[in-house]
Amino acid sequence: MAVTFNHTIIAAKDRHESARFFRELLELPEAPSWGPFVNVQLADGVLIQFAEPPVDIQMQHYAFLVDDELFERAYRRLRDQGVEHWADPQMKRPGETNDEHGGRGVYFKDPGGHAFELITRPYL
Repeated sequence: MAVTFNHTIIAAKDRHESARFFRELLELPEAPSWGPFVNVQLADGVLIQFAEPPVDIQMQHYAFLVDDELFERAYRRLRDQGVEHWADPQMKRPGETNDEHGGRGVYFKDPGGHAFELITRPYL
């Protein structure tokens, strides 16, 4: 069997809020959830599980490859909701997108404080 990515757990201050933010931004349906997890499933079957650990949450970075149309809709939602965003990971170009790697990209934080990135072209 080839190696594929199956799932990850993202620490959240409010697992329901973080999962809802992610689902609405990227137009994903609700997925079955259980135990301490609120789940979101990507089209390729990868499961994103949001949980509320009893520890201080350290920021993590998660990048998602999306098509141009979804990028535009998601970016419009970020702006409409007043979500602070940047063209760069150093957060020195606020309110902008980038055009690196032949596509578009944007960085923003989710309700849990994690750094998310949407890109329309892969880096490699």
